Amino acid sequence: MRKYYFAAFLLLITGVFAFSGCGYNTMQQQEEAVFAAWGDIESNLQRRADLIPNLVNTVKGYAAHEKETLTGVIKARAEATSVKITPKDLSNPQALAQFQRAQDGLSSALSRLMVVVEQYPNLKADQHFRDLMNQLEGTENRINVARVRYNEAVQTFNYSIRSFPNSVTNSFILKLEKKEYFKAEEASKKAPEVKF
Repeated sequence: MRKYYFAAFLLLITGVFAFSGCGYNTMQQQEEAVFAAWGDIESNLQRRADLIPNLVNTVKGYAAHEKETLTGVIKARAEATSVKITPKDLSNPQALAQFQRAQDGLSSALSRLMVVVEQYPNLKADQHFRDLMNQLEGTENRINVARVRYNEAVQTFNYSIRSFPNSVTNSFILKLEKKEYFKAEEASKKAPEVKF
């Protein structure tokens, strides 16, 4: 009977040590880091979406005849906020690409809005507008930092599930999928043309 307890105890100890080196907890922790980094991106994108109506309303007061540009920004904001990504979708390249296209459309619409702003010097001097622009600029910087951190978390996670012995644990127990990187849109790879 004592031998049975001793054998069970040794088996338990061996199992604990075997599982402690298999990466089971590490891979789950790293996947959670990917989800948290994605949450940071979503939070900053929401902040940008929340700032845009105030910015558009401020510009409307100065540039009432620029209705098409303002409508485009509002439409792009609606499209960008309608495309949702769940943690499960982070392994789906098509879902992530659709999300990125919607966000890129919003960035493009904001760029057109900035061209309108350049035509109205009084608008640029308005304190409320300057405050909104500073917040929007800060938010754009936060979005960029969040994207970089997300990609770093994805790199760590993807490497972890592919390295030994984690790959064995993942294949047989966890079955975690590789996560997709946040990529730049194709148009941003071409340098903008500057004309004087």
